[in-house]
Amino acid sequence: MPVKTNLQARQKIKYRLRKRITGTSKVPRFVVFRSLSNIYAQLIDDVNGKTLCSVSSIAKDLKSETSKSSKTEKSKFIGKKIAEKAAGMNITTVVFDRNGYLYHGRVKAIADAAREAGLKF
Repeated sequence: MPVKTNLQARQKIKYRLRKRITGTSKVPRFVVFRSLSNIYAQLIDDVNGKTLCSVSSIAKDLKSETSKSSKTEKSKFIGKKIAEKAAGMNITTVVFDRNGYLYHGRVKAIADAAREAGLKF
């Protein structure tokens, strides 16, 4: 039996989730990607193939605010920022796509912060 890497296992889960989850312009898909030290969030309209807005912990305007904080604190901050951007675009409801990651730790932190800031999912 071939041995799966963590990436292959996550890809399998990701594809299984994406069969059921799609975003529209009214209810976009809220995608989370996490690297070892940073976190990225996007609102995507799958019907038109467009990214409506995105926020990351490495963006120049946010880097000074997130540089000294822990990874979980960065996630909470990014969750608040993406919810604020969505509110500015009159988006209140999204479909959450955890991108194959477990709903735990940083992924849970970004989701909870976005919910507290006004996004519904």
